[in-house]
Parts: sequence; structure tokens; C-alpha cells
Amino acid sequence: MVVCGDDGLAHRLAAELRGVYGEQVTLVVPPADRGVRPPVVGRARATTAALLDRVVNAAVNRANGAAAEPVAANAQVVEAAEATEEVLGAAGVERAAALALVYDDDETNIRAALTARRLNPRLRLVLRLYNRRLGQHIEELLDQAAALATGDGASPGSDTSTTVLSDADTAAPALAATAVAGTSKVVQTDGLLLRAVERTPLVGQLARPGLATLALLSADGADSGGEQGPELLPDAAAVRAATGRGTVVLEQVSYAGPQLPPARGSVAFSSLFSRRLRWSLAGMVGCVVALAVALWLVTGVHPLSAFYLTLLDLFAIDNPAIGEPVGRQILQLLSGLTGLLLLPVLLAAVLEALGTFRTTSALRKPPRGLGGHVVLLGLGKIGTRVLTRLRELHIPVVCVESDPDARGLATARRLRVPVVLGDVTQEGVLEAAKIHRAHALLAVTSADTTNLEAALYARSVRPDLRVVLRLYDDDFATAVYRTLRAAHPRASTRSRSVSHLAAPAFAGAMMGRQILGAIPVERRVLLFAAMDVAGHPQLEGKTVAEAFRAGAWRVLALDTGVSSGGRREEPAAEEAYDEVRAVAGSGLVWDLPDGRVLKGSDRVVLAATRRGLAELLGRRPRERAGA
Repeated sequence: MVVCGDDGLAHRLAAELRGVYGEQVTLVVPPADRGVRPPVVGRARATTAALLDRVVNAAVNRANGAAAEPVAANAQVVEAAEATEEVLGAAGVERAAALALVYDDDETNIRAALTARRLNPRLRLVLRLYNRRLGQHIEELLDQAAALATGDGASPGSDTSTTVLSDADTAAPALAATAVAGTSKVVQTDGLLLRAVERTPLVGQLARPGLATLALLSADGADSGGEQGPELLPDAAAVRAATGRGTVVLEQVSYAGPQLPPARGSVAFSSLFSRRLRWSLAGMVGCVVALAVALWLVTGVHPLSAFYLTLLDLFAIDNPAIGEPVGRQILQLLSGLTGLLLLPVLLAAVLEALGTFRTTSALRKPPRGLGGHVVLLGLGKIGTRVLTRLRELHIPVVCVESDPDARGLATARRLRVPVVLGDVTQEGVLEAAKIHRAHALLAVTSADTTNLEAALYARSVRPDLRVVLRLYDDDFATAVYRTLRAAHPRASTRSRSVSHLAAPAFAGAMMGRQILGAIPVERRVLLFAAMDVAGHPQLEGKTVAEAFRAGAWRVLALDTGVSSGGRREEPAAEEAYDEVRAVAGSGLVWDLPDGRVLKGSDRVVLAATRRGLAELLGRRPRERAGA
């Protein structure tokens, strides 16, 4: 695997490929005087972080710009300002399986991708582009070039695809899941967010089942290096026998709390007129009815005629009651007076209706009584993607933005999401967003200090509030995380960087389009993949039960490719944020019967170990300790 980049995403991606997938990585970075310090990956990946430190130290001590120097058994570095043809050749692109171009400039990535496709038509390409429309055209162009160069003679196990990703798009699902479920260990498939949750029951109790049981945790607290390490993809008998042993189950992240009004739809009649105006109209109608009844009783005319004459008097139509009884004349005067009072009420109704229709496309204010929502700070590139993802999950959101020209305001207006315009550091702004009744605070502005200040102020209002911070500097994020957890031990606190969240998606794309994600289970890794049944004798023509191989792979869902268009099934639980077992309207069929036969035209989602997935794809897995 070759990774080319000029910021923290390149270093994190190299660490992800090395630490999670055990791949051999060549890292192409700018010269030492122009490069950036690789971020700390975390205590769970201390070995990988130490490896990257050695990579960077070796790069600093080298004087040649494009000379590659081995650093470890499966890592080397190439120091170059730009990914030219000579640099890509020095990095071994001709022999590489995949290349990731994650420079911060779209044009640089496109130019390098065209060069790499010419050097190696069978190379799997992953590009980082902010322009999604341009990315679609580039993806089609590079795939077509690969097909013509290889003559469509690639073997079924090879993958010469091109994948265009944006760090904002890939980080948004994890940020949304962190705000909702308190974890970023999620897998995104077919518009759904799935998370793996560890459940450790009391001794003598069975673990609660989830959407699917993925693993049995180490017994008696032993880690995976011991004799009783985690058991990945156990069969039903092993799950039943694992009394008192923790499990890892797959769940869908969903929301079952109060809902905001639908994103689109007609304006409700009650919103056209204020409550005071509605009461005024009701009073005027009552006066007209009372006058008509009085006229009927005084003159003895037919009730319909009495109502008609009352309306004539009300609208001052010339029909004087000359020669009529005194009672009739008095009622006519009262009707004229009521008509005068009706004119301003009708004018107010017209003005309010026009104002309501005019403001339907404007920004909404947080409704009264709103609670259990997510307060989203910042509607920039990241905030806009997170907002869209949260609304896809039907989660109520209140946004706070200081820039009236922010790019995300148009999206908020289209989705009819309440927005508070103002500086979050000013007093009263978070209160206007109903922070005291919110479920979580998601601070994703581009300023670390602004995110931190908002989090600290929100914690002073709600000590138990779930807080998710986007912090660029990893050392700063670690210090903030530890301090907030120490000050508020009972509250959920998460600090995330976009590169940290985007790296797994880029790594999965480098492994092939079928890889949806990876979830660590102690010291082992469980992969999620989507693949066609055709061409795999282990799956095609077999039932779901026969296709399951304990410890290797397990079919989780069937991709029907057809969406019913309905809403997802709501969980029948008292908690606002919960998980469900069945998913409606997603195009995926879960909880498949064991007797269901997998056809060659089917496409399935499965969980697999590294060795099991390599066997399915016809690849030879790399041997690695603890893998």
C-alpha cells in the first residue's frame, strides 16, 4: 500500500493500514522542513505510533528528496514535495496493490492519480477530493482507463476500482454516532449506522442478544494473547455455553425521542395565524351569530334572512332600516359597529398569513418545549455533513452559527432545522438553542478554542451533558479529554479529529470497495464487507446456515437493492436513544432464516476475520502476531 499526503490524514491512514490490516505501507511525505508532525494515534495503537515516529525520524535524517529507505519489515518512507512520476516509481507504485492520494489540494491528487493509472492500470486508487461532482467524473474516467488498459481481463479476485472520498463525508457518520450513541466504532452501510457494543453480563446470566453476535470476549479478563482470548464469530452453541462471558453484538444506531416537524411539507393552518388573532376571529364570528339570532327573534323573519340582513349591515351595504321597529334599527347600528371592528382583524389576518408564507424559506427558531435534541455548533464543511447525517437518522437538531453566510445555512433552511445566529462564546446563545434540555453538544467549528469554550460553558449549565469536540491538535485533544472526564466522571466526553475519523474509511477503500469498515475486538480485528455471491463457491447455492463458518465469516444481511420508501422501524423502548433489531425501508434484510438459499444474483453483507475474508477473496493473508 502506498500513501501520499501532506497533512495528518496521511500519517493516520498509514497507521490504520499498518495497525489494523497488517499491510506493508510506503508513506510519501513532504520534506522534513515542509512536512507536518504525525499525530499521536492513541494508546491502543502505541506500536503503530512508535513505527510512524521511526518513519518520520528517518525522513528527517535523509537529505535526498525521493530516496526510499526501509524503516521496518512492512513500512518505508519516501520524502518528496510532490507525487511526480519519479516519486511514484520510487515508492513502488508499479508493484503496489493500492494507492491513496490524500493531499489537501484536489488538483494535486487528480494529477497524481492520472500518472499512477498510467504506470499501473491494475492499481486500486483512493482519492481525496472536496468537489464531489468532479470526483464522480474522475472516478468514472479512471475506471474506464483501467478497463481499457487491462482489456477487462482482470481476475475475479482483483480490484482495479477508483474510489473518491471526502474527509468531511467520511467523518460525519462517526461524529453523528458519537453524539447519539457515545461511540465512533461504527460501520456505515446502505444509509444505516451500525455499532459494535461490548456487553459483559453478571456471572450466571446470559448476555443480551443484539442484531448479531460478533464475538465472545476473553474469559476471566484475559486478553487475546492468553489461552482464552476473544472468540470471533462464534456459533449458536458457543454463545449459549458462554454463560457469564461478555459478548460483542451489532446494533443499529437509531432515535426514538420527540421528532421535529418533517423537513418538507405544506404549512400547517395553525401556523398561519397567531393564537391571539385566532381568538379575535372566533369572537367576531360569535358576535355575528349573536346579532343574527337577535334579529330573528326581534323581527320574526326567517333565520337565513336574518343572517343575510346581519351581513349586509356588517359590511355597511346601503339598506337603511327606515320605518322599521326600533329594535331592528338598534341591531343595524350594532352590526355596523361590529363591522368596523372586523376590518383591523381581517387586515391582521392577511398580514400574518403573508408573513408566514414569506418566512417558510427562512431560518427557523427552536420551538418551545424542545428537548432531547442535539446542539450542533458550526455549519461549515464538516458541520453541514453532520447535520445531513443526523436528519437522515430523524434526530432533532438545533444549529448555532456565527457567520450569516455559512455554507450550511442553505442546508438547514432546506431541512427546516432551527438555527440560532450568534457567537457561541456570547452569553445567551446556547440558552437560545435550549442547551439545558439537550441530549448532546456537538462542537465542530474550525476553532479549537471556540469548541472548548462552548463545551465548558455547556457543562456549567448541564454537568451530565454528552459533549463531542472536534479538536485538530491531538495532544491538546488528549489533555482536554482527560481533564473533562476527571472533572465530570459521570458525563460522556469525546474529542475527535477529522483525520482520525476519516482514516478508517480511506483504509477500507484501499482494501477494496467491498470493505465497509473494521471494528477492533481486544487485540483482534473484525472486518465488514459487502460482496456479490456469484463466483464464491463458499456462498453460492448454499443456505445461510451452510455459508456460515465459525471463526471465519458470517452472513449478516441480504442487500435487496429495493427500498420500500417507508420510515425505519421505531424501537419499542423507553429510552430516547436505543437500538432496533429489524430495519425497514433500508434495502437490507436482516435476521435471515437459516434455510434461505443464497443465489448468484444476491449481494450480501458479512462479517469476517482477516483470514476468512482473504479466503473468500482468493487472497493469501499476511501472517501477523495477534491477527
